[in-house]
Amino acid sequence: MGGTDPAGPVLDRDEVDRALARLGAEHEAIETSLLALQDHAGRRLLEGAELTGVTRERWAATEASITLLWTYFDAYTAALRTAREIRARRRWSSREDLVELTELLRGESVTVADAAAGAPHAEGAARLTHTFTLAALVDRMNELYAAGLDMVVAADAVWSALPARIDLLAAELQRTRRLAHSVGVRPGEHPAGDDLERITRTLTRLREEVVSDPLAYWIPAQGSSAPGGGRPDTTVYDREARALEEVRREIDAVLGVRQDAEQRLIKLRDLLSRADRTLAEARTARGEVLAKIAATEVPVVSGPPTALQEQLAAAAEYRRQAQWHRLSPLLESLEQKAEDELLRARESLTAVTAPLAVRAELRGRLDAYKAKVARHGLAEDPLLVERYDAARRMLWSAPCDLRVAEQAVLRYQQAVAELLGAARVPRQGGPQDGDGGGES
Repeated sequence: MGGTDPAGPVLDRDEVDRALARLGAEHEAIETSLLALQDHAGRRLLEGAELTGVTRERWAATEASITLLWTYFDAYTAALRTAREIRARRRWSSREDLVELTELLRGESVTVADAAAGAPHAEGAARLTHTFTLAALVDRMNELYAAGLDMVVAADAVWSALPARIDLLAAELQRTRRLAHSVGVRPGEHPAGDDLERITRTLTRLREEVVSDPLAYWIPAQGSSAPGGGRPDTTVYDREARALEEVRREIDAVLGVRQDAEQRLIKLRDLLSRADRTLAEARTARGEVLAKIAATEVPVVSGPPTALQEQLAAAAEYRRQAQWHRLSPLLESLEQKAEDELLRARESLTAVTAPLAVRAELRGRLDAYKAKVARHGLAEDPLLVERYDAARRMLWSAPCDLRVAEQAVLRYQQAVAELLGAARVPRQGGPQDGDGGGES
């Protein structure tokens, strides 16, 4: 839709003909737009829908505006027809005809009742009228058309976008509910079952609201003056779609449990059995340490936790009864606890056998120094023999006092270092012995 020329001096014949041609083209464009609005799918849906909320309020106003648009268009059509009739009186219009045409084409020549224009009037009062220039009338029709089209396009866009998507999500929801039911995920028994119920209620309510009040789910474009500028508000839909996807992943995990539950239970039994054997080995080793090592604090070895065995038995019972939704979280918890228990048992064994490891290290160090002494030809040195025998008796006797035995080994090392250092002094001018005199 466009606008006409503003008021001015009396038009000549050529100006009148150009104005009539322009008005005729404009009339055709307006009529085409109004007919398209009349036949718009969104408008037909709005006419037949049971609307609520903001959509009902705006549609009531829009319907009145569309009726008013046709009233204005009829007045515009009548004015254009009158102008054409005046111009058709004579081939060469007279001065009087041109003045009349100028007034009709540029003056406030179109009269519309105030009631039609939307102005209220008192009951029983005489109907007043309002006059427009053709340009002002076109501007007013443009405003009403843009507002009406904006409302119709927005409602149609929401109806085109959301209900179909909600229906698809609802269908997926039903498939998920059936799958959940097959693995025992039900409302009141599993959080995922409660989530499915909540999503179902939300989607049902969302669809009802979208159908009855589509404009409540429309976000106008900021700064846009074009009719229908904006987008459907899918916030609620997107949130529920994500929630359903999370539930589906959880149910898939439960299905996975159903498929590999036996293997996971076997692995759990093996882990706990290894932990028990390791703890038993630690208890045996503790007795050996207490018998062989003196003056040493040996940590107490605890027994296997009965709670894990009870939970393992409960998991096996869940599997037997096909209670997969209960088995799934229990298996995950048990797997972590079993790994932790095996680690604890290994750490306990390491802590208990630490004194034996210290004794073994001292024995190895003593023998290494004896071998060094032999390479240097000092194996028969009386001091070294005496100190070696003292250290060896302490390390190979039971119970062994590790602190005293370590001091004996250190005294033997010091004696070896002193003798090897003295043996190198006469050969300072020659090549040095590759063996050091310190600890190895």
